[in-house]
Amino acid sequence: MSRKAIFAYLGTLFAFLVLDGLWLGVVMGPTYKSLLGSLMLDQPRLLPAALFYLLYVLGCVVFVVLPSASWRRAARLGALLGLVAYGTYDLSNWATLQGWSAGLAIMDMAWGTVLTAMCCTVGYLCTHRVRE
Repeated sequence: MSRKAIFAYLGTLFAFLVLDGLWLGVVMGPTYKSLLGSLMLDQPRLLPAALFYLLYVLGCVVFVVLPSASWRRAARLGALLGLVAYGTYDLSNWATLQGWSAGLAIMDMAWGTVLTAMCCTVGYLCTHRVRE
């Protein structure tokens, strides 16, 4: 694995963990709790959460960060990847789960779009600060 790929992965992962942690823990935590109620665990399961972040960031790096020729392209493709990934999750949940509302789906899809765009941009910028 090249130094660029390592920096891309670590930069994207760091941005994702910080931003999503703030979103879930500070900004939207009470909202999710009120909307989802008994569907939510008191404490998240750390192993599946860690696996999600590691896998999702790998997708961001492979499909967006490394192939992008500019930070703007990384942001656009990151937004598209976020919309598709979060849309798949949210629309499936809305279609199959009681208590999963259209409002929740739209809010979460918007967040996934913005979050992934920002994190792919950070990953791109980290990657292009490194010399091979």
